Amino acid sequence: MTVDPVLVTGATGPHGNAVVRALLAAGHRVRALTRDPGSARARQLASIGAEPVGGDLLDPQSLAGAIDGAEAVYGVTTPFGGAGADQEVQQGRQLIAAARRVALPWLILASVGSADQDTGIPHFASKGQIERLLLDSGLPHTIVAPTYFYENLGDPAEIAAAGELALPLPADRPLQQVGLADLGAVVAAVVARRDEFLGIRLEVAADGPTPAAMAAAIADAGGSQVSYRQVPISEVANRSADIAAMYTFLGAVGYRADSADLRARFPELAFTSFRGWVEGALHP
Repeated sequence: MTVDPVLVTGATGPHGNAVVRALLAAGHRVRALTRDPGSARARQLASIGAEPVGGDLLDPQSLAGAIDGAEAVYGVTTPFGGAGADQEVQQGRQLIAAARRVALPWLILASVGSADQDTGIPHFASKGQIERLLLDSGLPHTIVAPTYFYENLGDPAEIAAAGELALPLPADRPLQQVGLADLGAVVAAVVARRDEFLGIRLEVAADGPTPAAMAAAIADAGGSQVSYRQVPISEVANRSADIAAMYTFLGAVGYRADSADLRARFPELAFTSFRGWVEGALHP
């Protein structure tokens, strides 16, 4: 089955952008959903071969128009940027409704690792609710659930220059992670093997270093001293109760992605370790 074109929502954000690039690299025609097809980010996507299409996850008419004729949608929703968890659920609800309206052949939903568990994290719970709406919809689907992104740390060069990595996690607590480029490669591989992944929920993690090991990797690659400092959860909670709940969960329970199974499913993919990602960032 030819899966073209593929529509990617959230295409101008880091997550969606990585998936757009991987799909283009794999030879797919890609529609990039954006509220403003004339924006600088949309023009940049056009310059690499994507087709920016106007639409909004909260505008059912524009969304259905953008989806119509696509063979698959990679659906990224977000609670951030002021949206909130409730609005993220509404984004997912509208996406599913529009997909049903135009009889979309395949919806690949971007979720998050452990969203199918009772984590107490608002933005995990919103993604879990969207997963359940999708399961109830009867749409042909796949759920891709990445863990923590390497890129969440920010620029390793800035961490190396500051001489400190600070996270609200114990120094010896493993944190499952994956790079955005590797997630994009997984999605492109899934798209190439539709029948195999229909109805599957796939958690994605490439590495699971401790914060202490992360600091050491940045120090080694940067040629400088980098210490690790555990940030009190109370400091995080003052900024965001949602993010504080996430780090509380990650510090006590953590993701449970099966990295060995992931590598067995995709032997053709060279997953990047955290250390490899840092070295690539500092020595491109």
